[in-house]
Amino acid sequence: MSAIDRRKLLVGMGTALAAPSMTAAAAPSELRKIAPVDAGFAADLDGRLDKLITAGRAWKLHGVVIIRNGALVLERYDAGEDEIWGRPIGRVAFGPDTLHDLRSVTKSILGLLYGLALAQGKVPAPDRPLLDAFPEYAEIATDPRHKRLTIAHALTMSLGLEWNEDIPYQDPANSEIQMERAADRYRYILSRPFVADPGARWIYGAAATALIGKLIQNGTGQSLPEFARANLFDPIGVGETAWSHGFNDEPSASSGLRMTPHDLARIGQLILNRGQWEGRQVVPAQWLDKSFQPYVACDESRRFGYFWYVGDFQYGNPPNRPIAHWIGAFGYGGQRLFVLPELDIAVAITAGNYADANQWIPPIRVMREVVLASVS
Repeated sequence: MSAIDRRKLLVGMGTALAAPSMTAAAAPSELRKIAPVDAGFAADLDGRLDKLITAGRAWKLHGVVIIRNGALVLERYDAGEDEIWGRPIGRVAFGPDTLHDLRSVTKSILGLLYGLALAQGKVPAPDRPLLDAFPEYAEIATDPRHKRLTIAHALTMSLGLEWNEDIPYQDPANSEIQMERAADRYRYILSRPFVADPGARWIYGAAATALIGKLIQNGTGQSLPEFARANLFDPIGVGETAWSHGFNDEPSASSGLRMTPHDLARIGQLILNRGQWEGRQVVPAQWLDKSFQPYVACDESRRFGYFWYVGDFQYGNPPNRPIAHWIGAFGYGGQRLFVLPELDIAVAITAGNYADANQWIPPIRVMREVVLASVS
């Protein structure tokens, strides 16, 4: 959503965005640093990134952090115009401690939180009927397909319910805006008509994450920031975070998280470690395995797991170009986390291309022309 769209939306709704809620943290543990060549990259890894930016092929990058073999290989920050959940905050000189909107990368981290709550027995399993977790809306089940909905259909965004976030956010027909305006957002979501059978089609939007976020909060008795801090962020040494609130005054489960790129890269390292951190199993490895299965197609090149994207990169020189499998979290404006298990690489990228139709290009070029092109 652009800043203009968000401002128009706020004026139309007569609502003001609250400042993001902050969560304190214990002193974060330091990642060891190694030179690119010692991590199996070309020695000019930094120079390749500089060349890409200078040539104008990757624009408005705010931060790039590359980890390999459990060590920090590259950490690059630049100044640029930025926003907090659509509210312009001017030019920011980014650095290692500067929080950045993750936008829909939040959805993928929410998937980890659900797995943690599941391991604690505080939320129902993915194969359980969705409406059983929302008994107050039982009368909504007027279509036989309602009874076939499971929590897994929410985790894979394949509920089959009508939802459209492809139109401008100032348009009252936008589904997320209608949800925000609704007196009861969960009733609004669950009462949408079916446009596909459950599990048959990927339909992107905030509906699924709103439902999963509610289940986590109900089951744990904690807000998302509180549960995340105690069960995920502190155990892996994540520093200060913030969480923007939706129009129901609850932390936005779909796009509200703010974090440093350095700490986002820690999430990537946790995945590379199969959920372990310094000898402790933080996220169950079995949950990660389930999360990264390609349950439903997003488009020709991407598949969707439990709030995580999966796909493949080709790299190297033809004709025998190897393939690197990737696990990814994508956010509006160019926010990205790429994890490449076979290469033991995690890359966190933040950017300010919020209103740019080509916002997907800079992160892909960083991956293809800098990271993968430098693998030796």
